[in-house]
Amino acid sequence: MDNAVEHSHVEVNGVRLHIAEQGEGPLVLLLHGFPESWYSWRHQFAPLAAAGYRVVAPDQRGYARSEQPADADAYTLLHLVGDVTALIHALGEERAVVVGHDWGAPVAWTTALLRPDLVRGVAGLSVPPLLPGGLPPLRQARENYGEGFYQIYFQQPGVADAELAEDVRSTFRRILGRGSGGGSGRPRPWVVPAGQRLLDTVPEPEHLPDWLTKDDIEAFAADYAGHGGDAFTGPLNWYRNIDRNNELLAPFGGLAITVPALYVVGEQDMVNALVGPDRMRAALERFAPRLHRHVTLPGTGHWTQQERPAEVTAALLDFLGQLDG
Repeated sequence: MDNAVEHSHVEVNGVRLHIAEQGEGPLVLLLHGFPESWYSWRHQFAPLAAAGYRVVAPDQRGYARSEQPADADAYTLLHLVGDVTALIHALGEERAVVVGHDWGAPVAWTTALLRPDLVRGVAGLSVPPLLPGGLPPLRQARENYGEGFYQIYFQQPGVADAELAEDVRSTFRRILGRGSGGGSGRPRPWVVPAGQRLLDTVPEPEHLPDWLTKDDIEAFAADYAGHGGDAFTGPLNWYRNIDRNNELLAPFGGLAITVPALYVVGEQDMVNALVGPDRMRAALERFAPRLHRHVTLPGTGHWTQQERPAEVTAALLDFLGQLDG
């Protein structure tokens, strides 16, 4: 087994992606979410590699150390699924288990939906399979939460981009702190009141959560340093394709994921407030009929694999083990 995470770049579909890799054996792809990087999986590399798996976590298209296509239209779910399928082949593999958190989850679910021939199993953390478009159309968000809802706010070219890039370390402290579990009260949708900026709603935390260190903040900031003032434009462009995703994937409406699946969510994740338990249960029953487990982690917020690394790793190893059995 390799003892350290190795870093390299690979070109897929004309985009140069940074990847982190450790271990040998069946391929497990770990897909991060917003606003993260490969580093969000730092706790999973060693134990998965020790268990006999080849673990690869890319910085996805537009993120961190990977290339950032200039055209906002280059960030649809079809582009992102295309990156995953091309990456599997570029790594010299024929199949993979695909695991995604936050935005990485819709990419993982949709890859499993469209290319079951390449996917041995799929795991989604935080976001359930809201197929076929990955996330609901923006009109639903407007109806439910108004123009200040963060997904609507992100549609304004250059606005959130500039705010988030102004002080990258502060951005990570604020956003990662906001979504963390362990606090009091139920999770609430992220809504920006009229006349305020996005980060006005996310104060600097007095103390970092116990799962997050200053070194972690520095690692995320270093990953994003190469894009300067455009550090978050690529990631925000994913949100700017929500409606287009629903249009492009409409022909696949009604299809279900045919491979084994795992779903893990934090009890205090904002996704619970957005989706609701009944809709979440229905989505899992409808779109993941071969669901192995639905794991809810008490006291856990949105940053599932970082907040509860041991529990998430154990769930993944259990899932991987039944695939190999």
